[in-house]
Amino acid sequence: MRPNTRNYQELFLNNTPLMDVRAPIEFSKGAFPGAVNHFLMNDEERHQVGIRYKTHGQDAALELGHQLVSGVTRQERIQAWITFFQAHPDGYLYCFRGGLRSQITQAWLHAETGIAYPRVVGGYKAMRGFLLDNLEQSVAGSRFTVLGGMTGTGKTDVLKQLAHGLDLEGHAHHRGSSFGKHATPQPAQISFENQLSINLLKQTACGHQHFVLEDESRIIGSCSLPLSLYQTMQQSPLVWLEDSLETGSSASCATTWWTY
Repeated sequence: MRPNTRNYQELFLNNTPLMDVRAPIEFSKGAFPGAVNHFLMNDEERHQVGIRYKTHGQDAALELGHQLVSGVTRQERIQAWITFFQAHPDGYLYCFRGGLRSQITQAWLHAETGIAYPRVVGGYKAMRGFLLDNLEQSVAGSRFTVLGGMTGTGKTDVLKQLAHGLDLEGHAHHRGSSFGKHATPQPAQISFENQLSINLLKQTACGHQHFVLEDESRIIGSCSLPLSLYQTMQQSPLVWLEDSLETGSSASCATTWWTY
């Protein structure tokens, strides 16, 4: 049996499969890249249990939860967990704080199937806190070069050629003011921050301490850059691309300038 874990850095560096057993409304407000939502309680069930907890305490809330998630409903949810385990035997599950919901999920899985699936200690809240701390530390401990230029100069293509490039528009699923939305919807603000922090975590683990990113306003579509990063960008060196991408010169020049 694999033990439960609180090694959040290892989870994100290794792209560990994650099963999120929070309610769908919680998942939609913020999630980690690649995490899959197979909830213990849906939004309405969670709402009812929350009210019971406030009015009658934990034991009464647990009793109601077991009543709401029973019979066919319980079996369907257990089957979703089994399917996830079969596809990702090396993964982990978590709820908001790594408490009752993830522990109940573990217990039901083990009782029904004998599967001992480990959970993330501290849950989503602890992992989110780790990523926020990492984001601030990465910004404070790194150097940045800002890439500017008119539309059509191939700034995004340049970034993609650089091992230490940060594609902010890619994380935001938005092409900026000139082109607008991607085909896929923009992530929630929290999810955007999580993705950015994980990117910085992986880049730093590879030894990068100098990053190149595109000149952006603080708002990219519906996503906002973290204030510390935006302020750092305003004080960072700016490289301006002037040639059109059609000449084929921009990308090659930029690659030469940022070879370290």
